Amino acid sequence: MSDLKDIVVPDIGDFDEVEIIEILVAVGELVKIEDPLVTLESDKASMEIPSPVTGVIKEVCIKVGETISEGGLILRMEESSMLENLSENEKNNSSAETLQQEPKQATNSEGVNSSGITFDVHAEVLVLGAGPGGYTAAFRAADLGKQVILVERYDSLGGVCLNVGCIPSKALLHQAQIIHEADKMAAQGIKFNQPELDIDIIRANKESIITRLTDGLSGLAKQRKVKSMIGIGSFVSDRILRVENGDEVQHVSFDNAIIAAGSQSVKIPGFPYDDSRLMDSTSALALVDIPEKLLVIGGGIIGLEMATVYHALGSKISVVEMMAQLIPGCDKDIVRPLHKHIRKQYDNIYLKAKVTSIKSLKKGLKVTFKGEGVPESEIYDRVLLAVGRKPNGNAINAEAAGIDVDEKGFIRVDKQQHTNVSHIYAIGDIVGDPMLAHKATHEAKVAAEVIAGEKVSFDALTIPSVAYTEPEVAWMGLTEIEAKTDGIKYEKSVFPWAASGRALSMGCDEGMTKILWQPETHRILGAGIVGTNAAELITEAVLALEMGADWEDLSLTIHPHPTLSETLNFAAEMQAGTITDLYVKKKK
Repeated sequence: MSDLKDIVVPDIGDFDEVEIIEILVAVGELVKIEDPLVTLESDKASMEIPSPVTGVIKEVCIKVGETISEGGLILRMEESSMLENLSENEKNNSSAETLQQEPKQATNSEGVNSSGITFDVHAEVLVLGAGPGGYTAAFRAADLGKQVILVERYDSLGGVCLNVGCIPSKALLHQAQIIHEADKMAAQGIKFNQPELDIDIIRANKESIITRLTDGLSGLAKQRKVKSMIGIGSFVSDRILRVENGDEVQHVSFDNAIIAAGSQSVKIPGFPYDDSRLMDSTSALALVDIPEKLLVIGGGIIGLEMATVYHALGSKISVVEMMAQLIPGCDKDIVRPLHKHIRKQYDNIYLKAKVTSIKSLKKGLKVTFKGEGVPESEIYDRVLLAVGRKPNGNAINAEAAGIDVDEKGFIRVDKQQHTNVSHIYAIGDIVGDPMLAHKATHEAKVAAEVIAGEKVSFDALTIPSVAYTEPEVAWMGLTEIEAKTDGIKYEKSVFPWAASGRALSMGCDEGMTKILWQPETHRILGAGIVGTNAAELITEAVLALEMGADWEDLSLTIHPHPTLSETLNFAAEMQAGTITDLYVKKKK
């Protein structure tokens, strides 16, 4: 038995004193090295203090609400390098929850499952993929008392969304928005000098946001005692996953598994992918440089968002889209204000057109086109390929587990996220469109809760979509495209932002809010918004649809004035015939 060890506050930077906001351990609890002990808070951020050793808590020397400085005594521990070194009494006094959360180790150096396959570690719940869906599933399962192992191919949690997708793109889009806002103020008599861009600082800011979030996820995993394993996961059987990290290979057995392996960018055969000037969304977000001329192949959400960023940073943009409109699938009238806006800013927008070849030259990438109004060829400094994403169903050796994967790489699931193998679940991009993080997180909670024995299912009436362009485009529920294709009867009301005092004061009068209604019940069927903060505004429409609201519910709900949120209220008033901010002829 070793002597008591004083655990003190380590170097906390420039802060003289920080407040103790949470004590994460108790006397008698067994903690392992790196387990969080307390949470401290400065005026800038909160931080967890990890245990420097493994041992049993013998004395807690602080209280919540007190302040403490570097070197201040937190607690005293009886240090132990191995659990076996503790006495029986100490084992009994250790936290039962802590012991239960530890992975179930076999009695030998290796375990053997019922099929005779050896494994290194066991999980009650194995989660493959640590994106928004994966880490949500892992954390929710842990909260419900399950012992969880989370497998991720990258060094940090968060997946594509947090590391090379949603979060970094939104950081850059915010900077682009500031530049656009400054340009718009000139029309109101406020002129700024052209911004000076430091690409290294811009990139560093983006990376710092990613690091802050990924570090936060790591802390949350430790708090929940979720074990993270780095490596590429592939199934060996319906009870064993192989995890390969360089030369190191481990096998994980599991009672239940949740597949959250996501998707990857689509590649067009024949393009010179060995040329770094041909980018996908990941390499575009790396922000290596700002090309003078950039071609974006694909006029969907990802392509237009990256075009927004690079245009703000000084690139001359051209967009080529094979469909007849930008953001195919969204109603044309909702996309029109965006198209009109960027048409004035970009060099070219080619619709009903495609790229047939790309050739690497010393002076750039020579692109050959086919379609309406396109040049035969053009040379660009960089080309961004953004023609969609494909699921990773065929990249995890799913057939070894008996999991059905369709020809596109999707894994079919029921409303409880079961695959055809009853103890294996799937969520997120890999189970079908829309490939959106906010869909994955809700599916993740369903899967974890079903495993824990709760009677739940995924039954969302709608999943909103957003393009964080300038202006933003957002929609949810039924679109007019879908209604006309499926023969669904509807009525619609459209409120132009040119009649909104708030929109006019913000210089965003090109926006509009549209709502579709069911003729007999008057309930909301769908909505589309284009304009500043459309991503935030669409949520009210989503809630209205989920709650079965009709036009009276929205028109009689008092909205603050003047706000952009009023445009939903005004659109409902137009349908109800009570609007006074516009003159609308009464319906017969």
